[in-house]
Amino acid sequence: MPREAVRPSGFRLWLRRRRNLVRPAIRIGIASALVGVVALGVAAFNPAGQLFALGSGLASATAEAGLRIRDIQIDGAENAPRAMIRQALGVKVGDPTLSFSPEEARERLQNLAWVESAEVERHLPGTVVVRVTERRPFAIWQNQGRFSVVDREGRVVATDRLDAFGPLPLIVGTGAEKSAAALYDLLKTAPDVLARTQALVRVGERRWNLHLHNGADILLPEGEEKPAIQRLAELQQRNALLDRPLASVDMRLPDRLVVRQVNAPQAPADPKRGSARG
Repeated sequence: MPREAVRPSGFRLWLRRRRNLVRPAIRIGIASALVGVVALGVAAFNPAGQLFALGSGLASATAEAGLRIRDIQIDGAENAPRAMIRQALGVKVGDPTLSFSPEEARERLQNLAWVESAEVERHLPGTVVVRVTERRPFAIWQNQGRFSVVDREGRVVATDRLDAFGPLPLIVGTGAEKSAAALYDLLKTAPDVLARTQALVRVGERRWNLHLHNGADILLPEGEEKPAIQRLAELQQRNALLDRPLASVDMRLPDRLVVRQVNAPQAPADPKRGSARG
């Protein structure tokens, strides 16, 4: 007489569904036990090398058990070269899964110019997941004849392929890379002025000139850029000042505007008011 069918227990059904995960765990347990025995033996002769032997032995043993990296996933990298990210990660497909430190890899990634922050996760049995948040290119910085792409904080993120990032503001001079973002934000509130500005030029690391597309220079007062830009916008709207053939507009004196036309002789400085040079 046939035996009555017995329904598998819930625990056995759970094990069957997770067989692919349980097998690597069993292998790791066996490998870890073997490594532990070896480490105890090594420690008896070389206590200082116990931890090193344990770590390297565990990585090798788990690799023999089939735990090797099969896939490296990189998310969030648009401008940072993937080859550079893989090199900083310090691990490659085929290496033992436990042969690297995700925390140390994260620190190396965050030392890359393009990377603002990074996360590194190790997923058993053989996947490494890397998520990076990149610094955003803000401007082209010209200084001493060299051009670089910088972010809003002034960190250089690229020195080549400068045309690969689309139209970016041009900033010029020592110190411009660290302070141009605030001035650029002010110019965005005056779109007529911004549209006619070719470059933001830092003078003496303390004040700004606006170099226009028509060749004119707007000399802004130190620390009073906001009211000066507002005044420029009003003059442009009423009189189209920035569309005239001008050599410069000096706004450094609070009570007057000095406009010099192209090929016009420069007026001598008023001795009563002193020099208005940068």
